[in-house]
Amino acid sequence: MQDRLLAEILSDISAPDGTVTLTQGWTQGRATFGGLVAALLARSMTKGLHEPKTLRSLMVSFVGPAPAGDVGVKASVLREGRNVTQATALMTDGDKVCAQAMAAYGSDRETKAAPPDVAFQPEPRDSVPPMDSSVRLLPAFLKHFDVHWTGGGIPASNQKARRLGKWVRHNTDVAAFPTEALIAIADIPPPVMMSHYDRPIMASSLSWSLEFLVAPETVKPGWCYLDYTLEAAANGYSQQSGLVFSESGELLALSRQCMVYFE
Repeated sequence: MQDRLLAEILSDISAPDGTVTLTQGWTQGRATFGGLVAALLARSMTKGLHEPKTLRSLMVSFVGPAPAGDVGVKASVLREGRNVTQATALMTDGDKVCAQAMAAYGSDRETKAAPPDVAFQPEPRDSVPPMDSSVRLLPAFLKHFDVHWTGGGIPASNQKARRLGKWVRHNTDVAAFPTEALIAIADIPPPVMMSHYDRPIMASSLSWSLEFLVAPETVKPGWCYLDYTLEAAANGYSQQSGLVFSESGELLALSRQCMVYFE
């Protein structure tokens, strides 16, 4: 099957219930890239809204691998209030559940504000060369992005790092899908725990929560800086948090993941 661009795959979602065709070029190991899975589930839920609202938080449970080929995506609204709407969605491969998501949408209200108090201290993007997506051990999906890995957390490096830094952008036109483009970028960092080994190990996301500090539909796709931290790891499970910044230093989203790793 010929590889498809992100915009083509997202265009499959024209209603809250339908079929999506995934291609091998979006895989990481035997599963489809989790950021694409999450983006598709979010788009499906958005398509099910009765009136437009801003996506405020997204929670995804990765139940099983989503394979290349046709998968089903179905969303439903759980409750629609005056200001907040909550929805859920499933991705299925036949009768097997691949992923489940919940999302909270909310309209703006006039309130007091407390701006984020987070330092934006990225390493210069031009100080490091871009990742070579032709390297055999890199996941296939990375060829759809420009990535400058600037600090720590490199898998199989035996660095025992607690954080990683990356500059990332899509290398295809995703202007029609700003929310989904941001979701996909936020899931690019691997488990930081993988850097504690001197050899490749198997690891994947178990659950993922993404909270938006700005309306994601207003974020024009471009360079983002990802600053992710390993909080703890033991017994085959790790917890890491992340900050997603715009190129200008605006904090766009907060990420938190529970991941599994296997020796």
